[in-house]
Amino acid sequence: MPELPDVEVFRRYLEATALGKQIEHVHIDAERILEGDTPQSFGRKLADRQMDRTERHGKYLFAHLDDGRWLSFHFGMTGHLDYYKDLADEPDYTYARFDFANGYHLGYVIPRKLGNLRHLESVESFIEQKELGPDPFKDDFGEEDFLDLLEGRRGMVKTSFMNQSIMAGIGNVYSDEILFQQRLHPRTKIKALSSQELRQLFGTLCEVLGTAIQAEADPQRFPDDWLIPVRSEGEPCPRCGGEVERIVISGRGGYFCPSCQKKN
Repeated sequence: MPELPDVEVFRRYLEATALGKQIEHVHIDAERILEGDTPQSFGRKLADRQMDRTERHGKYLFAHLDDGRWLSFHFGMTGHLDYYKDLADEPDYTYARFDFANGYHLGYVIPRKLGNLRHLESVESFIEQKELGPDPFKDDFGEEDFLDLLEGRRGMVKTSFMNQSIMAGIGNVYSDEILFQQRLHPRTKIKALSSQELRQLFGTLCEVLGTAIQAEADPQRFPDDWLIPVRSEGEPCPRCGGEVERIVISGRGGYFCPSCQKKN
């Protein structure tokens, strides 16, 4: 599933391509991807509008419309955006297409139809409705905020990271990477970590997210000592050469190196 770094890359892509372009028509090829609208009403609301700025909160991308409302994008398991001119170049699984007056198109490519689009009055109300926690990569979220969120919790670090009501944006993949870089076992309990260790963990979180965004969330461009490019059972650990193992936590399959990430 696209996580915070991926969606930040999508946000920057949207800004670089479709911002300020007048929407002439919206084509919806799968009604299930719309929340709260029919294809006809959704198209009417966006006709002649422009997206003039963007925001992101966790795994959600928001585009502000020039009438004061918002468009939200969620990318499900494998979604992304594609901006192109010729319809012959339209990617497979484009289930929503924004046609612009300049002759270009923005494709919402969602192979498994698990993402969604929504027309919003307010981003703040949407975040509250979805019960999303703070975004750990926002400028107004710092080390003390991180400590306040986690100190006193009894669960595991990995499950807390993946809980979108605690912090929005980190999922299974990047929680694995953060724990790998911090050399913490996936079953490490928050209560087992000192305040100083939690501070170090926050630094690692910020470094991992920032590095991934700088690399445009492309695993082929990630550092050589990262887990994500070899995140599969039996692959050699990029740090010690040991075997990567799969572990199931809260019903989700994660990956770690038992040699580097020893259980306390």
